[in-house]
Amino acid sequence: MAKVKEQSTLHQNKCISEMTCPITYVMNKIGGHWKSIILYYLMSGPKRYSELKRTIPAITEKMLAQHLKQLKEDNLIARKVEQVMPPITIYSLTPSGEELGPILLAMADWAIKDSKQFVGLAGANAV
Repeated sequence: MAKVKEQSTLHQNKCISEMTCPITYVMNKIGGHWKSIILYYLMSGPKRYSELKRTIPAITEKMLAQHLKQLKEDNLIARKVEQVMPPITIYSLTPSGEELGPILLAMADWAIKDSKQFVGLAGANAV
């Protein structure tokens, strides 16, 4: 994602909006197509990069790496590198990321109730 210049009007408006609206704050952290999906799949436990890629096959390598980096910068996920050969990188939710669990499950429940494509999944939104 391209960085916004700190002196730009867009950046200033985003900062003002984030300070006055809690929904804007949340959407700046988990908004977009992939971040909430990544968090949703990490709710079931720590995952290696390759596991996340297999779980979310439509995401590109670049987007997965970019969003994992952003989620880490926002303190929603932790990244641990195990020094074995080859090194293994494991991603997990931080306590702040875990607090989003009920929100993500509520979103999944709403989708199941609202969309006919999820018929038969009611109450089965576990990751």
